[in-house]
Amino acid sequence: MGVTVEVHRVYRYPFEQVVASYLRKYPSPMEKHVTAVETVEEKTDLSTGIIYRRRIATCQNVIPEILRKVSVLKVPDIYLEEESWLNMEKRNMAMRSHCLTWTQYASLSEESVFRESLENPNWTDFTQKGRISVTGAGLLNCVLEAFAQSFLKQGVKKGIKIMEKLLQEQCG
Repeated sequence: MGVTVEVHRVYRYPFEQVVASYLRKYPSPMEKHVTAVETVEEKTDLSTGIIYRRRIATCQNVIPEILRKVSVLKVPDIYLEEESWLNMEKRNMAMRSHCLTWTQYASLSEESVFRESLENPNWTDFTQKGRISVTGAGLLNCVLEAFAQSFLKQGVKKGIKIMEKLLQEQCG
């Protein structure tokens, strides 16, 4: 079945500052579940100037203890892979993320874009769409999807709050 989470946000800050804040957003004392983010690949396409990055995030397993009775869910960390394409000339950055943990039972994917706002060139539009689908857990599929959807919605709100705080500190 699957569930989705969508968000649109306008940051009233220039694109370059928003992207810089995003790239240093985690780890943060404001979000204890993301314990590390490592850039494992970075390269620039010399013909287009597009900067490609691949990062791996390490997150604490947040599945409630009661559900971790299922052995496959009993892992300390969850790993996410994020790929991004930063085009400074066009002032946009597209990202794709997916979960590397539990791939045989669940899929979590996100697509996000930061781009210069059409409303004001000194602002930045952010859009994100995430999808979670759980299979192979029988009756727990819907329970796990509902939990994941709720957790992701909270995570989006927390991520925006962290971004706003970083931008406020950086830009005043």
